[in-house]
Amino acid sequence: MHTVRCKICGITRPEDGRLAADLGADALGLVFFSGSKRCVNIEQAQAIVRVLPPFVSVVGLFVNEKADTINHILESVPIDVLQFHGNEEADFCRQFHRPYLKAVRVQNRQAIQAALTNYPDAKALLFDAFMAGEYGGTGHAFDWQMLPEKMTQAWILSGGLNVDNLAQALQQTGAQAVDVSSGVEREAGIKDAQKMAQFLSICRQFSVQAAQ
Repeated sequence: MHTVRCKICGITRPEDGRLAADLGADALGLVFFSGSKRCVNIEQAQAIVRVLPPFVSVVGLFVNEKADTINHILESVPIDVLQFHGNEEADFCRQFHRPYLKAVRVQNRQAIQAALTNYPDAKALLFDAFMAGEYGGTGHAFDWQMLPEKMTQAWILSGGLNVDNLAQALQQTGAQAVDVSSGVEREAGIKDAQKMAQFLSICRQFSVQAAQ
C-alpha cells in the first residue's frame, strides 16, 4: 500500500507532540530558530521528546545556525534528522553525521533544479513557499506546477497545506510525503487536535485510493 508520510512541524508542547504521534504522524519537527514563533529551547525540546512513543522521528529545524550551536543541541536532545531551512551548503549540512533534509523556498523551477544538483546526499528535499524574510510556517503555498514530473531524489511537499487543500495537493503532485505546521494550528505553535486528526486521515484515505 502506498502511504503518504506526514511530518507535523512546529511542535512546542509535549501534549501536542504526543497527540500528533498517537494520531499517526511519522515525524515531528522542533524549530530551533529564534526568528520563529514556534521556536523551542533545549528544555522544551527535551520535554517533548520524552513523551514520544518509539519509531516517531524527531526532526530538528535550523536556519543559518552556527555549527557549535547545532552540536550543543544534538548533545542535549535526541534528534534523528536535521532540517536546514536557510542558505546552508551541502558540506555544512553533512558535517553532523545525521540524515538531513534541505528546504527549498521555491521561487521558480531553477531553484528546484539547483537543489537537486547541489544536495545529492540529502535524505530528501523539502519544497516550501518563498516569502521574503520568512523561513517556513507562513501558511502560503507555491505553484505546484513548478515541480518536475520526474524527481531524481526523495522530496517532501510543504507550504500552506491544510485540510482544505491537502487532497488536491496529493492528487496534483503525487507527493509521497508532506510537511504541515500552520495548517493544523489554533494559533502559532499551538496545534489543533481536530485539524491534525483530519489532516492525517486525508493522508491515509489518499493512500488507500492510490493503492487501488
